[in-house]
Amino acid sequence: MRPLPWKMIRLPILATAALLLLATAAIACAGAGTTDDAGTGDAADQPYRIGVMDSLTGAGATYGIAIWQAKQLAAAEINAAGGINGRMLELVEADSMCNADGARNAYRQLTDDEGVKVILGTSCSGSMLTASALAEPDGVVMLSASATHPDIAQAGDYIFRTAFSSRQIGIATGNTMWADGARTLATITENTDYATGLRDVTVARFEELGGSLIASEQFETGTTDFRPVLEPLLAANPDALHIAPQAEASGGQIIKAARELGYAGLIYAEVVAMGRESLQIAGNAAVGVKGVMVALGPDNAKAQEVVTNFRQRYNYSPLPWFVGSGYDDVYLIAECLKQTGDDQDAAGIRDCLYGITWSGAVSDDYSFDDDGEIVGLTASIVEPLPLAERTPENHGFRITGPAPDAP
Repeated sequence: MRPLPWKMIRLPILATAALLLLATAAIACAGAGTTDDAGTGDAADQPYRIGVMDSLTGAGATYGIAIWQAKQLAAAEINAAGGINGRMLELVEADSMCNADGARNAYRQLTDDEGVKVILGTSCSGSMLTASALAEPDGVVMLSASATHPDIAQAGDYIFRTAFSSRQIGIATGNTMWADGARTLATITENTDYATGLRDVTVARFEELGGSLIASEQFETGTTDFRPVLEPLLAANPDALHIAPQAEASGGQIIKAARELGYAGLIYAEVVAMGRESLQIAGNAAVGVKGVMVALGPDNAKAQEVVTNFRQRYNYSPLPWFVGSGYDDVYLIAECLKQTGDDQDAAGIRDCLYGITWSGAVSDDYSFDDDGEIVGLTASIVEPLPLAERTPENHGFRITGPAPDAP
């Protein structure tokens, strides 16, 4: 017998684990329906049950936990407002662990043991590629807030994401590096689907523009000493260094080590390396790094409301993108449940998502194309602030403008 979802979860911090368990219990209780003595009961009295697969452990835990908490925030709001056409919403979580085996086990738990037909997740690209290959032939809807690998676009008709594809981010990063005057490039990449997919697109765009990749290194998840990996890269004297970590901690450690080794050149990264833990580890070494990502700016009133509510509920400030995207995913599925009235009608929910236009925390008036890819987002350039200027409200960086569509 496969373990129940929460028996799989091994959070690194006891307080965080307790918080997650309490919040889950609250949502489950809020969504509990009444049954008769035989345990059946009216369907209208039962909660809508939606699966959630986030990385509560593993390399993606820092953002996986934040995304899961954002989903709980959204579900709590929906239930407090009377639910979905009077029915409560219950989120059933299984830890996908940011790897293929964890995703496979979590998917089977949710579908075989829990019987769900809609899953919000996963957090990491490798997990999403594994789980979507199971979900598509099973006719199970999956909607990811953060998995960005380009190949997810071809995963099938039941697979969607509010995450911005690494294809768009990589092209924007290549354009940015070229526009900044970089002509030679070195890359340091974690050996995961997400990180290698991002690197490949970025390098291809940079070379298409006329740049040269002169050095490249990969590292395994769990690496903590990056000096041996960085030294041959920096010895090549590149104009720019592109970093692609899976874990936020790795991003901060790479940036810090590169500066300690004397590298004063351009460093480019994406959303993971701009996360809270990464910037904490890097400290002032992160000043001068450019992150290319979708950023939820101060002019986005809904995003600011959601991020503020998140901070008040959980008493910390993760990267706003993870919060907004996870939050929106719950509301998107809730809207489709209003239309279908059936959490087992995966085909109906799929069709609803293809036809929806939504305004939420990540953007106004966005939709999904024929591949389930989000339409209506643009990439921005963000730059970390000096330590003395970082606050929970600014998340440690400033948005300097849109990433170039062309060099």
